[in-house]
Amino acid sequence: MSNARKLADNLPSIGQLAGRNLVINGNMTVAQRTTGISGETAGGYKTVDRMYTNASGATYNQSQETVTVGGETGLPTQFTKYLRHNVTTGNNWSQIYHKIEDVSLVPEGTATLSFYAKGTSPNAGLTFYAWQNFGSGGSGEVGISSITQTVTLTSTWQRFIVPITIPSMAGKTMGTGSHFYFGIGQGGSTSTNAWTLDITGLQLETGSKATPFEHEPAEVNLAKCQRYYYKLTYNKTSWMYPINTNNANGYRRGTIHLPVTMRTTPTYTAGLVHSGGTSGVDGGVWVGPDTVGVYVNGISGESDYAYLNALTADAEL
Repeated sequence: MSNARKLADNLPSIGQLAGRNLVINGNMTVAQRTTGISGETAGGYKTVDRMYTNASGATYNQSQETVTVGGETGLPTQFTKYLRHNVTTGNNWSQIYHKIEDVSLVPEGTATLSFYAKGTSPNAGLTFYAWQNFGSGGSGEVGISSITQTVTLTSTWQRFIVPITIPSMAGKTMGTGSHFYFGIGQGGSTSTNAWTLDITGLQLETGSKATPFEHEPAEVNLAKCQRYYYKLTYNKTSWMYPINTNNANGYRRGTIHLPVTMRTTPTYTAGLVHSGGTSGVDGGVWVGPDTVGVYVNGISGESDYAYLNALTADAEL
């Protein structure tokens, strides 16, 4: 059978062809925060965008890696990046999570998780778990423990397919920030053995068939990531020009317009450098999901300087 025939057989025959993959940044190409950390014990979003680490007592290194030029055995040539999660001291339920905004997007029935991976397996194999989270003010979280499949990693890339049976949401109350999320990594074993997961091509789609990974234009993928996290780094180029700076009460203001509207009004952190006075992020009407104001107060003269050299906006689930 030709490769074209195989591809055609695996494409969905009903429903939309685009937007099948509910995972954002499944090809691991966007890493706004940093491309590598080491000796980490805390959980959170650390390197590759939208990939949350549930540390659960483990110690790990994590990095965005580049696929070898010319390709690697078992991995389609369209992939250029992958996430390496290197656990040096394991612990139970140390996993990589992915959170999908709006729990209703993964409805009752079968959902299919697929991904490419290589590495060394955790004790008892690479394990999966999933949850329905109904948000703040909603029904209690529901764990989906029916995923009994485990897989064994090798030094060669393989594509793994994991079906997930999604429970009914009938009678549930939806709150703010509802989401569906799944975990990949160490299961209930309390082994402290080291393990490494190299992963890319992460895809979750409704239905029982795993279709080919959905590649999106780089700018589309980046914009989707920036709905949840945005990082701006300046090199002294965003100067805040003086207003009323001829006395000790002089002040300067800057307004930053974000490239996309974020999921909700984010937590802003600004890097402000100035020769005097006080500074920070404005509050109230001066902040929102697409705009933020920053200030420096108490500039005593026009010769004093003030500039913004960094900004982060975090609206992650």
